[in-house]
Amino acid sequence: MTTPTDNYKRAYIWELPIRIFHWANAFSILGLIITGFLIAYPPGIISTNEATNQFWFGEIRKIHFMFAYIMVAVLIMRVYFAFMGNKYASWRVFFPFNKKGFSKMWHIIKYDIFLQREKEYDFKNISVGHNNIAAVSYLIMFIMAILMILTGFGMYAPTATWFFPKMFAWVPEFFGGDLIIRTIHHITMWGFILFSVIHVYLVFFHDWLESRGESSSMISGYKFVRSERLNSESTTEEETTKKNN
Repeated sequence: MTTPTDNYKRAYIWELPIRIFHWANAFSILGLIITGFLIAYPPGIISTNEATNQFWFGEIRKIHFMFAYIMVAVLIMRVYFAFMGNKYASWRVFFPFNKKGFSKMWHIIKYDIFLQREKEYDFKNISVGHNNIAAVSYLIMFIMAILMILTGFGMYAPTATWFFPKMFAWVPEFFGGDLIIRTIHHITMWGFILFSVIHVYLVFFHDWLESRGESSSMISGYKFVRSERLNSESTTEEETTKKNN
């Protein structure tokens, strides 16, 4: 049964700072992956010039570190907006570990992974912001980002001249040596690559499945949400406010 288009309302979900953080983070991750591969597997470039005139590997490392600083800045600001942003950006969204949360996770897994269809797609299980699987995956991404920062700056610390990288000089010894943190850094990079591929796929998949402007929402900030879903969410908020009062 097709849902009438007039049953959808245009709702402002993603605030401008969240959208900026999203694209800045995507840009930094892409830059880190590309430069990281060049650092891990440097191509053999033959030239008759002196080494001092072709310091390309040093430039690649510098660009890698620049992207790393962008990632750190975005991470700090995103944590700030987890407390200061709207309800869709709140830190609470990333901890859906209750009975209702697990039920919604299973509903999403059935659709996204097992591609099962129910008689009617239950709008009550469609999250207005992040769905529960996405929320948990972003929490894992946050932990991975912390691990990348620790190991990356841990490798950088011995040759750094600025105080910030030197703050991570303890990391290699803590993890058991430079080789181990390099291995962890490299494996975590593949985790980011896997996440990015799945993330892009699911964005387009849900855009096709739900037709709510999933792809464009991280540009405009708006999604199309069923009236019942918005009303249900508003009612829940009112009940929560009354209980707290």
